Amino acid sequence: MIRIVTRAHITQLEHDAHAASERARQTSAAANEAFGEHVRELYAVTDRAERAEAVTLEVGVVLSLAMEELSAAQQELLMKDIEIRRLRQELEGASPEGRTLTLLLHYGESHTIYASREDAHADTATHGVPADRWVPADERPVGEVAWRCEAFIYHAASNGFRRAFLPAPTRVGEAA
Repeated sequence: MIRIVTRAHITQLEHDAHAASERARQTSAAANEAFGEHVRELYAVTDRAERAEAVTLEVGVVLSLAMEELSAAQQELLMKDIEIRRLRQELEGASPEGRTLTLLLHYGESHTIYASREDAHADTATHGVPADRWVPADERPVGEVAWRCEAFIYHAASNGFRRAFLPAPTRVGEAA
């Protein structure tokens, strides 16, 4: 079979080849651009995933520390609950007659109530007042003293506590 090729046909084939080559170049450029965009997206997603993993690790550490603190707080609450139960049993078993309490005052305001003066002195050491610096109450007004202990004793007739030491009576005016 013989085929006759004319100059017009060769020109048309060259034109078609050039057009196909141009389309291939454009398609290749579009593919390269799409590939580049996908690579950028992949890097961005990978970066977000790595940051999310780092944050997850940090949150895990914080959560672990919080769980440890919660466990310690629960243990402390349990110990306090046990102590409260013991004190309640102790209080329910004994007659309150003659029982004393010590009220710790801070500049005249009630701060804490203790079962004994020694407990009050020991606790105030945590507030910066050494246990060996306590002196008997003087004549200064209660509001002028940083820390003061007042003792109260149970009085059965009134079914309540009264001051163990009453202040000395003072003379009012010149009345006799």
